[in-house]
Amino acid sequence: MPVEALLRELSQVVFDDRSLSEILTDIVTIAARGIPGAEASSITLLRNDKAYTAAHHGDMALAADELQYEHGYGPCMDAGRGGVLLRVDDMRAEERWPDYVAHLLETTPVLSSLSVPLPYQGSSIGALNNYSTKPEAFASPESLRAGSDVAEVIAVAVANADAHAQLFDQARNMRLAMESRAVIEQAKGVLMAQRRVDAAEAFEILREASQRYNRKLREIAQGIVDGTQR
Repeated sequence: MPVEALLRELSQVVFDDRSLSEILTDIVTIAARGIPGAEASSITLLRNDKAYTAAHHGDMALAADELQYEHGYGPCMDAGRGGVLLRVDDMRAEERWPDYVAHLLETTPVLSSLSVPLPYQGSSIGALNNYSTKPEAFASPESLRAGSDVAEVIAVAVANADAHAQLFDQARNMRLAMESRAVIEQAKGVLMAQRRVDAAEAFEILREASQRYNRKLREIAQGIVDGTQR
């Protein structure tokens, strides 16, 4: 597929109101079709130094990824951790990852691969992995350019998903904080009426109860409010 056509397809991937898994599955399917030499492709993401396959197209890609996770190293993991592009032209002559390569040749038909790091905020969050049953499948400049283009789109998708998750968490925390404040104010009102104390003294009663029973202030307040309603 010409690079222009690849970019056109990538630009048509819908991001809104979809899970990250759905978006990445679309992207990796386009990658497997559009990167010259690719017969199977996958996306490895690194979270807290733990690697996992976020999406894949072709069982061969998933099998090759899983072998690397099992051994703890390999081109996709090293590309993701180091932020460097790694190309293997012939697995039969590869010496950088001996255990992984030996196991790969025994269990899969993979003979060449291309792993492109995913750039994100000055570092790398994983890699786009491409596999072929033919040697030197990714030796052309077109393969490298296409792989880099797809990797940038993946990084944008992950960044958008992370930003959305952060906004969701912020909104959730704000809502919880507002709910906590409301129930504490209600509990203070109950204590002020029952014990004939002012607002500061009512809050001190709540605080002391929270410490005495080792429970959150909101829980103590909720208990007082619930008791009044009953």
